[in-house]
Amino acid sequence: MSNIGVRAGLGHRALAAATLFTQEREMKTIFRSARFHRARFLPVTAALLLCACMPVGEDSPTTNGPVSAAAAQDAFFTRLSALCGQAFGGEVEVDRDAQGRDAGADSPFASGPIIMHVRDCTETMIRIPLHVGNNRSRTWIITKADTGLRLKHDHRHEDGSEDPVTQYGGDTASMGSPARQEFPVDTDSVALFGQQGLAASVRNIWAMEIEPDVRFTYELARPSGRLFRVAFDLGEAAELPPPAWGYADGAADGAR
Repeated sequence: MSNIGVRAGLGHRALAAATLFTQEREMKTIFRSARFHRARFLPVTAALLLCACMPVGEDSPTTNGPVSAAAAQDAFFTRLSALCGQAFGGEVEVDRDAQGRDAGADSPFASGPIIMHVRDCTETMIRIPLHVGNNRSRTWIITKADTGLRLKHDHRHEDGSEDPVTQYGGDTASMGSPARQEFPVDTDSVALFGQQGLAASVRNIWAMEIEPDVRFTYELARPSGRLFRVAFDLGEAAELPPPAWGYADGAADGAR
């Protein structure tokens, strides 16, 4: 082979090698660019997918507004209204003072059978007389207020007149749930307790719980450790009791 042929062959091989090198470099550049963009956009894509899959529920920030609070409280009120016209027997679960001592036989609820009677219901109000033995002095009143649900305790004497400590309670201060609502003491009740020398009651928090067809629970708690809970069996209706004192005609005389 002539020198010219050798040089030509070497030139072709050099050109081919250079071309291959250039192609490999371009492929690496493209690969690095693709990897960079993929790394940059993957977190965004993942976040979008996560948001799309996240269920909107009670714990979602989009529902922590007045609409959700009203929905939870309306659901609770509806559950309670479904019991209207029925009575249920109950038992004290806890009656403990601030020192952790159980009231036992000293409890005012130890005097006889405990019966709640969901007696009067409207679209905005539910009255529940609470009978303890022959004592028919107590009535729980749950109403729909502008700010949520309101619980009041109507205490009467046998002649129907109001006890000095009556019409006390509080309004819901949080959304709660269809199963539980809490009622911190309101300012009117704090003033009433102060007038009546009931200083321990000025920090009362009442609560009601309802598990349909299972149980209803009434609770009184204080930060001091005082705790009272009475639970009613919703699985078995009790015999209807007489009207609460002051409610012979279905509405209390002078009821607020």
